[in-house]
Amino acid sequence: MREHLARFIAIALGSLFAFALLPSTGCRKGESTGTDTGTSHPAKGSVEMVLVPGGWFQMGSDQEEDETPHRVHVSSFHMDKYEVTQEDYERVVGKNPSRWKGAKKPVDQIRWVDAVRYCNARSRSEGFDPVYDESTWQCDYNANGYRLPTEAEWEYAARAGTTTAYFFGDDDSKLKLYAWFKKTSTRGTHPVGRRRLNPWGLCDMYGNVWEWCGDYYQEDYYKNSPEKNPPGPTSGKSRVVRGGCWNSRPDNCRSSHRNYENPVFTDTCFAKDVNGFIGIRCVRSAR
Repeated sequence: MREHLARFIAIALGSLFAFALLPSTGCRKGESTGTDTGTSHPAKGSVEMVLVPGGWFQMGSDQEEDETPHRVHVSSFHMDKYEVTQEDYERVVGKNPSRWKGAKKPVDQIRWVDAVRYCNARSRSEGFDPVYDESTWQCDYNANGYRLPTEAEWEYAARAGTTTAYFFGDDDSKLKLYAWFKKTSTRGTHPVGRRRLNPWGLCDMYGNVWEWCGDYYQEDYYKNSPEKNPPGPTSGKSRVVRGGCWNSRPDNCRSSHRNYENPVFTDTCFAKDVNGFIGIRCVRSAR
């Protein structure tokens, strides 16, 4: 069963915020620091990234119908070590849309279009070529700027060479060491970097905020996707989000779990993640 974030609003936010329940606010489906074993470095804009080495992996699982296991190869890429924080977002964009305010907390209430605009603005601010055409939303994977990870890149980075449900194994009782989720976060997001890293030096891959991917969501895409660097479907109504959030059940934080949300291409007041469940993490192709 898919996690529908809107159904948790009354519990998470209480009756005080009941007025905020609106049609398009939720996803459709459904303090210990570790040792960094990856290769990390600061970008020009001081955002720390990790070099994720390319390779083959088994994507998906037998857990859900849309997670059909299949073999995939991804090329090397750099990924933000942490979810984009509110201070980093505001430094680039000049505003902070988040519900759960805090400089070191992940930016939230981010629509897909906000995410790709941030990627382009961050690219320009650091002298890289923007990846997205903001008139068509097409992604130029040959450009050297920032972009959202593909769904395959995200899962590959989250697994970090493992084949279990979580990068730390199959026992979800250990999730509390690595993630802010329903059992460890009663209300709202937390500052990034306060949970253990995964084996490749990435933090908060599970929980805190869902993370936008570049892909359109298609339930049966895995059955026909290309083996190498699958970019996702060419069209669709929703975009993929991954990793779970502060209000997620453990199952929705699994490395292979797929979720999706309306990308929102308008600025209407109701077409936002008003409950602060969705954020971003950027990547750059390694060259």
